[in-house]
Amino acid sequence: MLQEQRITNKGIEWTDKVDVAINRLREFEPPEGYYLAFSGGKDSVVIYDLAVKAEVNFDAHYNLTTVDPPELVQFIKQEYPGVERHRPEKTMWQLIIENGTPPTRLMRYCCRVLKEHGGTGRKVVTGLRWQESNKRKNRRMVENCFNDSSKIYINPILDWADEDVWQFIRQNEIKYCGLYDEGFKRIGCVLCPMGNTRLMTKDAARWPRIKRQYLRTFEKMLDRRRAKGLPTKWGKADDVMRWWIFNPPKGDPDQGIIFE
Repeated sequence: MLQEQRITNKGIEWTDKVDVAINRLREFEPPEGYYLAFSGGKDSVVIYDLAVKAEVNFDAHYNLTTVDPPELVQFIKQEYPGVERHRPEKTMWQLIIENGTPPTRLMRYCCRVLKEHGGTGRKVVTGLRWQESNKRKNRRMVENCFNDSSKIYINPILDWADEDVWQFIRQNEIKYCGLYDEGFKRIGCVLCPMGNTRLMTKDAARWPRIKRQYLRTFEKMLDRRRAKGLPTKWGKADDVMRWWIFNPPKGDPDQGIIFE
């Protein structure tokens, strides 16, 4: 619920999470305005609306990854035309070939290159929330970026639950990406290795053209490994895909440093 109890010296008080989030945005607003990290997911549309309601100055940015669901890209283009879209210097396909392996939970070169840039020297508003994973439970409402000391994160809905997010969206009649209505709980890169086998299999079935592009890229990756004389346990692209989907490394399924 968007209302929560607080025990104070005066007894039990109720606070409104929306008011708290708006006050957080107003309290830390920098003179130049916020850099709002926008992914097009449910949390992003909430923080965008909260920033508007708070009447703070901000500019919103979306980092294209080249493996985004087409429906998500179209949603942002249609409903949030003012969001600045940034194309990466290298595509996911180039990164896989260069690194000689698909990205994994333990080797997330894709997030670093495709998603976590931007906002240098700025206060960056994110939709990060504690409930999303065990690793995020240690995050704070205001925190410094661990690899860019000039960047400060503001996480105004850190303490919101999924139910709060959806209640806010419905009460304010905020449009959201239709993939959620297809049963997707989170929306991000197609075949993201941070998902489990079930989620990756679902992605592969939902976006077969992108799966085929992965397979073509894996074949080029294997050719490059062989040309460099590197050992490989895979014989062909299908072997890589099976290993990638059905033998994911163990670990906490956190979705990345910032984005949903």
